[in-house]
Amino acid sequence: MLYGTPQLEAIDDKVLGEIEEMRRDLKYRLAETHRWDGRLRRHLQALAIQGSNSIEGYRASVEDIESIMAGEDPLETPATVAREIAGYQQALTYIRILSHTRAFRFDTGLLHALNFMMIGHHVDKTPGAVRPGGIYVRNTATGEVVYEGPDAEEVPELLEELTGWLNTGDLDAPSYVRAAMAHFNLVSIHPWRDGNGRMSRALQTLVLGRDQITTPEFSSIEEWLGQGRATYDYYDALAQGQGGRWNPHGDTLPWVRFCLRAHHLQAQQVGRRLAEAGEVWTMLEERVDADGLNPRTVSALYEVFVNRRLRRSRYQADEALSQGQAARDLRDLAAGGWLRPYGETKGRFYAPGPRMQEIKDAFAARAVPLRDPYRHA
Repeated sequence: MLYGTPQLEAIDDKVLGEIEEMRRDLKYRLAETHRWDGRLRRHLQALAIQGSNSIEGYRASVEDIESIMAGEDPLETPATVAREIAGYQQALTYIRILSHTRAFRFDTGLLHALNFMMIGHHVDKTPGAVRPGGIYVRNTATGEVVYEGPDAEEVPELLEELTGWLNTGDLDAPSYVRAAMAHFNLVSIHPWRDGNGRMSRALQTLVLGRDQITTPEFSSIEEWLGQGRATYDYYDALAQGQGGRWNPHGDTLPWVRFCLRAHHLQAQQVGRRLAEAGEVWTMLEERVDADGLNPRTVSALYEVFVNRRLRRSRYQADEALSQGQAARDLRDLAAGGWLRPYGETKGRFYAPGPRMQEIKDAFAARAVPLRDPYRHA
């Protein structure tokens, strides 16, 4: 028996309607191709990877995550953390492919395979295989057991029930609700020795991707869950529904509301980023043209607008340039006050120069708080 999908109330339906309206607008705007789309998608995927892994204590900068995604060595992230990032990126890449695959069914083999992609480097934790014994989730600060999963003997049957439900259960429920319940049930079953939280968040993203809400990087709430206070709220919402141990009779409406709120806030944030990307890119095109620089350098400037730094190899790959062309462009941007170089040879990178920092500060000053849909209905 799994935790059941709750009956929504009027306020939840209202919040759902607002989320769907924002997502429809997002899909409409994404239907038209822009030069900044690829950079924004990469940035959002890196933020999702950062958010989900930071919850587990694996912290890396967005810039280093994008380097790992590109197959490059990160500048600051330890190798142990880089392996976690790379494993999670591999699983999310597969999820993005599965979101558009015609012939598809959820099954336990898929879940085990995704777990192996994420933590396959931890051979001692039997990745991709059901845990051999009990599972106890502890408060890292106090050591107190905050959740006890079902007995190991129950796990295979529970996974079969979950995948069966994913294929045929509650199909009339909103996609956001089904995705939230997939997340809650998987993390509550806790079928593996490691990677359960990341797997559950990734499964939520896959359910939304399969329902064609929008592409995974634009529908994931993993970034939001990894942000400061939201992480504590996330654990609190899980604990409230689980009640300390596997007992699939609890009230799951607070959990679903937590997820709907996260989707609403993340959708607001992504919508703003998309609008901002177009405005910034157009502004940079005008500034680059006025300075007599090559139009392709807008790509480099946009990169340091959304991130703290840019590596020559990233710009070179984005614009399909030779090493010499990329190096000359970046020297020109540094000479014009757009970029500021740091480091030497392999560790060299470019941060915003005074002219770029002025633009970043101006946009940061315009930021307004997001609207909480349950507090300001």
